[in-house]
Amino acid sequence: MSDAPQPLISPEEIQKMFTRADGSYVFARWGRPIAPVAFGVQDETIAVVKGAVEAVVTLAGHKVAEVDPELGSNLMFFFFREWEELLAVPDLDRLIPDLQPLVGRLAGADASQYRAFRFDDDGAIQAAFVFIRMKGAMADVPAETLALTQAAQVIVLWGEGAFADKSPLAVMPETGATILRPDVAGVIAAAYDRMMPVAAEDASHALRLFARLQGPVGNQA
Repeated sequence: MSDAPQPLISPEEIQKMFTRADGSYVFARWGRPIAPVAFGVQDETIAVVKGAVEAVVTLAGHKVAEVDPELGSNLMFFFFREWEELLAVPDLDRLIPDLQPLVGRLAGADASQYRAFRFDDDGAIQAAFVFIRMKGAMADVPAETLALTQAAQVIVLWGEGAFADKSPLAVMPETGATILRPDVAGVIAAAYDRMMPVAAEDASHALRLFARLQGPVGNQA
């Protein structure tokens, strides 16, 4: 029996992470530096959100910027208590098409979060909008945990079911610190390998990601 370390994740599991409900494989990563901003929270929480984004971006080997030349900020976090509050945000309907019916659907489903993405001509992520309803169980999540979870889920375009059954985070038993799961951290780092495409729609992309996980995968944000 070989003593070589076993991979933390299989090619099939990676493929599932980027498979949509209709069975199609869709992947995208950011093609430009990420300039984050947060609305609806106090300054100390804004710092926590930006810190989590910077940690995940550093893991990916990507870049953070103060300003995006087109949008000013291209990663926007909105924190609120009721979905209807979004309808009062100035110019948000210009960034999110069909905002009013979307808010109606999310409110009707009693949703706790929603993410919307915008893509450039190469299929790379150009901008992302993260909406978090701070009510019920979501309001009890520590700011650091919430911020790291959201940063991990917006660094690439995951499939809808990527984290449906299991959080992207893990708790270190030795210290109690919350970190990215090593397998998730490894997939993110592999996705930003300079030889990998910014977008993909063929499931063979998952095999290429897996091939890049054969080295150390233990980096965490």
